[in-house]
Amino acid sequence: MSANSCRTPTTGIVYWSLTPTSSPAAQCSPMSYEISTDPLRLDVEAIHAFLTRSYWSAGIPKATVARAIEHSLCAGVYLGSDQVGFARVITDRASFGYLADVYILEAHRGRGLSKEVVATLLAHPDLQGLRRLLLATRDAQDLYSKFGFKQLAAPHRMMELHNPDVYRNG
Repeated sequence: MSANSCRTPTTGIVYWSLTPTSSPAAQCSPMSYEISTDPLRLDVEAIHAFLTRSYWSAGIPKATVARAIEHSLCAGVYLGSDQVGFARVITDRASFGYLADVYILEAHRGRGLSKEVVATLLAHPDLQGLRRLLLATRDAQDLYSKFGFKQLAAPHRMMELHNPDVYRNG
């Protein structure tokens, strides 16, 4: 089984096919995985269902997820009408961005979808020319290094305000 992708520049949709076929039309059919940056397609319920059980935002309220989506550049991964993945960049769209909440549902992993959703966001016109793009990950360094992400060159220059219990106390 081979994986092929094709982008439709006028719609901002990426189709990701895992079915063996020689027909480009079949590879880009609506029955393939699809990645879209259309905010109207995002399923806040599905995104919240995953994030609330993730290690990085366990217990996050649905209202917080909705607000975060509203103020971010997002991409959803779809199989038919079901949302099976997500990623977002928090950004000023001029100089800085932070890649966050990248996930693919367990049943759809191992197909290159996380690479494709990250690539889709990084290629977005609003993110071109950023001076810095950051992310934090516990276990996906190999994925992100393929896009040029590296450990901080000067970690002593970075600081954080961290409230790990915000969703439990708020």
